[in-house]
Amino acid sequence: MLSIALPKGSLEEQTLLLFKQADLEVKVGFRDYNPSIDDPRISKVKILRPQEIPKYVEEGYFDLGISGWDWVQESGADVEVIADLPYSKTGEGVVRLVVAVPEDSSIDSPKDIKPGSRITTEFPNLTKKYFEELGIPVKIYYSYGASEAKVPELMDVVIDLTETGTTLRKNRLKIIGTILESSTKLLANKESWANPEKRKAIEEIRTLLLGVIEARGKVLLSMNVPEDKLEDVISMLPAMKTPTISKLWNSGYYALETVVPKKDVNILIPSLKNAGAEDILEIDIAKIVR
Repeated sequence: MLSIALPKGSLEEQTLLLFKQADLEVKVGFRDYNPSIDDPRISKVKILRPQEIPKYVEEGYFDLGISGWDWVQESGADVEVIADLPYSKTGEGVVRLVVAVPEDSSIDSPKDIKPGSRITTEFPNLTKKYFEELGIPVKIYYSYGASEAKVPELMDVVIDLTETGTTLRKNRLKIIGTILESSTKLLANKESWANPEKRKAIEEIRTLLLGVIEARGKVLLSMNVPEDKLEDVISMLPAMKTPTISKLWNSGYYALETVVPKKDVNILIPSLKNAGAEDILEIDIAKIVR
């Protein structure tokens, strides 16, 4: 029923992991551009460059696609953004399209860039619009990669994506401005989104993917608590809503379950034990569907 375009390159590993964790495993072989997903809602899968995906989705070659907001903006594609999927090539995070110059440059702001400066970028449309809004005429050169290596010998300024800024700093460049922030998006073709049958399938796929995103970084804690310690233990729990509590049969204990951030458990579990909790279990969560 649905055709899906998934991104090749830096987003590929994390995208395939997301789909696997959502029980939508993408079966792909070596140099295989026609993988498959064993799900009755999905009829076709392609792995393509993320730069191409927004336009292909807009034009109806695919019902769904995954690409960065940066490429949606660069391509000008008219698509439905139906979910934010906050992951990048290293895991969670937002990437930025930044303006960078040599670290020893006296320029500290994009508005100080000299007219006629040479700019290298993989985002010529966004770059052109940005400098037109600044009122600075510049020469834009399309980059086929390794943009940061071209400054200062060939180019004066680089417009590039960064997550941490590490690569730019290693190449002795400094960031002086941000054009936009971007994260990974789930995109839908507008006609497919308007089709009731396809929309139902799209929403079901979205639910599975977002369930995985929601569960990341969280664990389920389960424990038994004596009745006289219950209030003390509950007061320590950062619950999603409220903890689930049930009376244990023929005893003075209650069973308690709650979801907490994984990063907190190394401090939380010993504190819960000291407060009177017993038989504490930490359980990984695959999905959280609200």
